[in-house]
Amino acid sequence: TFSSEAEIPPVWVSKTGKEALLVDGERPDTSNEKAVRTHWDMLLERRSLPELEQILEDRLTILRERRGERRSA
Repeated sequence: TFSSEAEIPPVWVSKTGKEALLVDGERPDTSNEKAVRTHWDMLLERRSLPELEQILEDRLTILRERRGERRSA
C-alpha cells in the first residue's frame, strides 16, 4: 500500500516478487541494458552446431564403452 502523500513509482516489485507497472504508466526505457547471454549463447560463440554434435557423439561413445565393460574386483 502507498501513502496518500507519497509519489507512486512507475515500477515496483509486488508481493509476489514480480515487477509491477502503473496501469496508465509508461514502461521505463530498457534499451541501455546489456543483453543477457546464456551459457548456450557463449558456447555457440566458441563452437558450431556440427562441432557440438561431434563432441556429444564422442562422449556418448566413451560412456557406452564404459557401461559395457565389466569391472573385476
